[in-house]
Amino acid sequence: MRILVMGGTWFLGKHIAENALARGWEVTTFNRGHSGRDVDGVKPVHGDRTNHDDLNRLATHGPWDVVIDTSSSDFAPRDVLAAATRLRPVARRWVHISTVSVYQGWPHQPLTDASPLLDCPADADELFGYTGADGSPTTYGFQKAGGERAVAQAFGDAAVFLRPGVVLGPGEYVGRLPWWLERAKRGGRILAPAPAEQRIQPVDVRDVAHFALDQAVSSEHGGFNITHPDGITFRGFLEACLSETGGAGAPVWVDPSILVEQGVKQWTELPLWRTHAGVWAVDSSRAVAAGLRCRPITDTIRDTWRWWVEGGRPVNHPRWAEHGIAPEKEAKILASL
Repeated sequence: MRILVMGGTWFLGKHIAENALARGWEVTTFNRGHSGRDVDGVKPVHGDRTNHDDLNRLATHGPWDVVIDTSSSDFAPRDVLAAATRLRPVARRWVHISTVSVYQGWPHQPLTDASPLLDCPADADELFGYTGADGSPTTYGFQKAGGERAVAQAFGDAAVFLRPGVVLGPGEYVGRLPWWLERAKRGGRILAPAPAEQRIQPVDVRDVAHFALDQAVSSEHGGFNITHPDGITFRGFLEACLSETGGAGAPVWVDPSILVEQGVKQWTELPLWRTHAGVWAVDSSRAVAAGLRCRPITDTIRDTWRWWVEGGRPVNHPRWAEHGIAPEKEAKILASL
């Protein structure tokens, strides 16, 4: 099996490359060489996917049985279209890492794989789309929907679209789980979003990587929502963070209306918290039927903490700084209760 990973040096792309090598596959990676070192054992090709000469040079390293694209988030639909069109003659199949943000109803409504998508042309530039007043839809969602359309235009029924919600695990670059782990370690009274029994659906990066590679050899096509079918309660999540870090903390469960009144930014200042009805109501039954297997989220918490304390650090990414409430703001809110 010969595969091309677009990206391949960090988080999901790195796990895909490592997993593919462990299966005995031949792996080529294509990236700019800026975000991390190439995995030992791959055949690295460095270049810019927006540069036609670089794409032409990449194509000479083919053919491949499948392309797995983990890096389209940084590029406009027209750039995804250019890459998919140029690589179609040398690739049999395309597995595209997308997002639940492509859905019109995200995050307000429960979603299935058949829910309608945002409308974005396959040849749109990076300015297409908008972000709504309440934070949805997003320009990001429009752009990713256009990227899906671009791949579908080039590959048709030989394309698969994986739409994760939140991906956690060793190597995380966004900082959601590492922030909660560090907050748990610090202990004390911890501002926590009620209800404590709210179930959340994050998936482990290693399980997404495994499923992506399974789809590389599958005959399936179309979209798959990638969310944890069982999930975990927010209480269970924080208890696991406290247990793993040894933090002597006590969550203080605060009604969402009070958090909103106090100006707590949803999704970032308290990572994984959002009041919209559909945010943790994404059906992944099609993916489960196709073989998605998700380890317990407590295992993800444990392994991420081990990675973190052993010196693990993600690549530099601007989204890291967005996550986590300032200690002073948290203390002020807790004192006001």
